[in-house]
Amino acid sequence: MSAVSDAPSSPESGPPARLPVRAALGRFLVLGSVFVCAACGLVYELELVALASYLAGDSVTQASVVLSVMVFAMGVGSLLAKRLRCRAAVGFGAVEAVLALVGGCSAMALYACFAWGGHSRSALVGFSFAIGVLIGAEVPLLMTLIQRVRRQDAGGAVADLFAADYVGALVGGLAFPFLLLPAFGELTGALVTGAVNAVAGGALVLWLFRRDLSVRARWTLIVANGLVLAALTAGAVLTPSFERAARQAVYGPGVRVALHTGEQEIVLVGGGTSGRPLALFVNGRLRVSGRDEARYHEALIHPAMAAGPHGRVLVLGGGDGLAAREVLRYPGVRSVTVVERDAEVARLARRDPGLSELNGGAYRDPRVRAVTADAFDWLRRSMAYDVVVCDLPARELTPSTKYYSQEFYGLAERVLAPGGRLVVHAGPLRPDPRAFWTVDATMRSVGLRTAPYVIDTPRPGRGSPRPGRGSPHDWGFVLAARSPVGLRLASHDPRPRSLTEEGLRAARRRAERHREAGLPPSTLMHPRYGE
Repeated sequence: MSAVSDAPSSPESGPPARLPVRAALGRFLVLGSVFVCAACGLVYELELVALASYLAGDSVTQASVVLSVMVFAMGVGSLLAKRLRCRAAVGFGAVEAVLALVGGCSAMALYACFAWGGHSRSALVGFSFAIGVLIGAEVPLLMTLIQRVRRQDAGGAVADLFAADYVGALVGGLAFPFLLLPAFGELTGALVTGAVNAVAGGALVLWLFRRDLSVRARWTLIVANGLVLAALTAGAVLTPSFERAARQAVYGPGVRVALHTGEQEIVLVGGGTSGRPLALFVNGRLRVSGRDEARYHEALIHPAMAAGPHGRVLVLGGGDGLAAREVLRYPGVRSVTVVERDAEVARLARRDPGLSELNGGAYRDPRVRAVTADAFDWLRRSMAYDVVVCDLPARELTPSTKYYSQEFYGLAERVLAPGGRLVVHAGPLRPDPRAFWTVDATMRSVGLRTAPYVIDTPRPGRGSPRPGRGSPHDWGFVLAARSPVGLRLASHDPRPRSLTEEGLRAARRRAERHREAGLPPSTLMHPRYGE
């Protein structure tokens, strides 16, 4: 005989449910479903934030858009769900089926919009709103179901419901970076989450509350959940082919390597016998272009190396080995330490024939040591270097803003040996000279004397968010030391192919013409351009 509550029914909760188990176990199963659905909901949220940050950069903006739209939509969903409380079991089953499909496919759809449409912001807002509405609709329906299992005071029911919800959110938040991403990746991980969501919601309604369902409603939910699971399974099977097609749409033909690491996605295009210049993309952004990397790395390395002693050199970033290649051209170099956060970048630079040829086999030189570490943490060590090279990701990417802060340059100044120099890729001067000169102001704020210079780019290059789009017009650099430092080249070989003494003087004059005075230094608390 079914265990039911003998409390009188109310318009809010409906008549007591006819359960196949005792009321205590039924209540536990409902709370368990709350736990699973909350975990899945948070995974959808984090997946949208992570993928949008990868596609568009600026994780703060993407997280703000997703969170604000989703929280607003949850309120809308809660209001809309009031109409479904009279048929809470059927309503909850339908909501979970749709949520599993929309949330599970959201990552693939967002990536498709980026790859073939060239933009993803409208899709991001749309999916955030749709998922938020469906998540918001869960709470009133679950509140109704749990009250129908065993009546209790509203405060106690809300406390139990939200406790299960918050614990589930904790588990989902931890599962996303530590389980789903490493094991499945973003696209398949979202599809797996959708399948778990569909099974949890469908099982609760179709088994625990099956006696409340009409035959037609039961079969409708069975077919709907079956179709959802079939669609998610098909998506998981087709994910490798979809990713290959999407990469080809983004990067063009000739993708040779595509790696998902714990840190980022690395794509290597062209090189070798393909007839296309080698290009290395990290998280969709061009990091190395075989067309013009020599001009960039010569401008970054040679003025710093020629300005004084260079026995011990530290390269922060630059795991591709190209900066190390230029450093090794100087006979007085005794050691080169390359600090790269992602070990896969350095591993690829060693093993890939095209990239290894481009960097001149720098990692085969016994003087070169690659270290997997964060540049900020590495500078806290008490070592002295003659030259420190900052070849780090652009500051427009929120996780990288700390590398352009007063605190970071203060640490870099501490590791400079007497007569040592620090050189930084400060980003393009055009069209935003304020950003470039904030880097200069920040370096001067820690007691360094600076020599800024700007080199024109020969063609679309470093830092563009997509191949051929948004490429900078120039590369800006700042050379700094504790005492005044000049821009010059070595009087002996090796000499750079693309730089001359007159060209360096012109590069400094070009930068000074756009100088913006009075800019405050950038700090960790206010990382964007010192504001």
